[in-house]
Amino acid sequence: MIVRKGHREDMPAVLELIKELAVFEKEPDAVIVTVEELERDGFGPNPLFNTFVAEEDGEIIGMALFYYRYSTWKGKTIHLEDLIVKEEKRGTGAGSALYKEVIKFARQEGVRRAEWAVLNWNTHAIDFYERSGATVLKDWFTVQMHEQEITKFTLDL
Repeated sequence: MIVRKGHREDMPAVLELIKELAVFEKEPDAVIVTVEELERDGFGPNPLFNTFVAEEDGEIIGMALFYYRYSTWKGKTIHLEDLIVKEEKRGTGAGSALYKEVIKFARQEGVRRAEWAVLNWNTHAIDFYERSGATVLKDWFTVQMHEQEITKFTLDL
């Protein structure tokens, strides 16, 4: 298995992994992003995200997708949006290898914080993150506003 930077031609496999993650997170119908959007948004003139992929015998078995953020307290940070390994390849070290590559990237880029979200029922992931030295915050809530709510809110202005 190798871990490498993702390429435009990897996006169909990345999308399949995103869909698999949505099933794992009990949101099987939530994914609306397309391969074309991933290609445009990750590999256009102003890329919005980076990826690493884990590849075994020419097959992509896992991926990590992340992007830069800016913290008013810390400055330059990265946000790890998703890290997923195919179900049949979990336990092979692919997830750990992808995670290490993202954290190594963060250090090389001089970011002051890497952050991500983890579901409160995903105890395996929480334990892994804590063992790696990460802090799982228990006193913050994630807040989201989806496209419909954004439209409704702005129409009411």
